[in-house]
Amino acid sequence: MHVQVIGEWRQRRDSHQQRVDTLLVGHRERTDRGIKDPVEDFLWEYYTYRPYQLRRWHPGHTGVLPDAEEYAEVRDYIRTDHGYRVDTAAVVAQRSRTIARLTALLRATADRAPAYGCFGMHEWAMVYRLRPERTRHPQLPLRFDPERLARILEERPVVCSHFDAYRFFTREAKPLNAYAPTRDTQLALDQPGCLHVNMDLYRAAYKLSPLIESELVVDCFELARDIRRLDMAASAYDLTERGIEPVRVETAAGRAAYAAAQREFAERARPLRTRLLAHLDVLSELAAAVG
Repeated sequence: MHVQVIGEWRQRRDSHQQRVDTLLVGHRERTDRGIKDPVEDFLWEYYTYRPYQLRRWHPGHTGVLPDAEEYAEVRDYIRTDHGYRVDTAAVVAQRSRTIARLTALLRATADRAPAYGCFGMHEWAMVYRLRPERTRHPQLPLRFDPERLARILEERPVVCSHFDAYRFFTREAKPLNAYAPTRDTQLALDQPGCLHVNMDLYRAAYKLSPLIESELVVDCFELARDIRRLDMAASAYDLTERGIEPVRVETAAGRAAYAAAQREFAERARPLRTRLLAHLDVLSELAAAVG
């Protein structure tokens, strides 16, 4: 396995930490004041990576850090003659199933044509036929009364293919969907135009940490954060008091705007998926060698 001594690693570490600190300044201020945010809190409640983990810099499985005693007690690192590095063989052996699963999922998604016809109806299906106080975000008003909201959903085809969105549909909404996705069918259904599929590149990235460089994890985090904003803007919730204007997908103009934004996010996601797959190809070979 090729490894590289990173002589100026502290500069990369400091730049990474400053970037994360800037990204999280709003989250930390809200946390200190006990304020909930239905948009960005999703990144810490749905995903399991914590802010301190995002801030910790890792060079990836090929990097060796000379004079890096701060990594002496960091999990999954070992000391070598040239410095500290990730104990790649041990981590790959522990995560061989994760590596295989992510390789298959990201490869299948990358090879599939994107679709842009869902228009964010998954978020509407999560509040379908619920009283406002029973929604996932009861602190947020809805843009329509429950009956009007239900009619809007019923008038549009619901074509959500992503399991982790579908599983939050209300019981009454699930029969309206063109698909009944499960975890087992995810490999066959995930497609690169889906907002949630592209958000989940962040999950794939942090599941590979510390085997991949932390800069890539943060790139995926930024994408997920930006997508989440669109996800909620196009929902049935009213977030105008929080500075988020609705994407009115109940109108033709709103649907066109949503699909255009989907395309932009798919283009942003494509190189990130490619970078993750490049790492996964190498890690898969290592998993086969140590397995």
